[in-house]
Amino acid sequence: MTQKILLSVKEAASLLGVTPLTLRNWDKSGKLNAMRHPMNNYRVYRKADIDKLIDSMNNGTAPVYVPRRKKVRKLEVRHE
Repeated sequence: MTQKILLSVKEAASLLGVTPLTLRNWDKSGKLNAMRHPMNNYRVYRKADIDKLIDSMNNGTAPVYVPRRKKVRKLEVRHE
């Protein structure tokens, strides 16, 4: 049997122990970048990237994720 190089969202989520929605959120935030399948434009993940992330999680060297803060809009109040 040949080893898969690319994994679907469901397969990658199963290996990482997270939900597919979590992977989509990680892709959106830039924590774990997905590729797009050329035929159907679905997200796919490189098996090597998933293995590297699993190794770093097991070794305690996983990168700490700090979410990007949205720009705070100031509310202008006018007194009449």
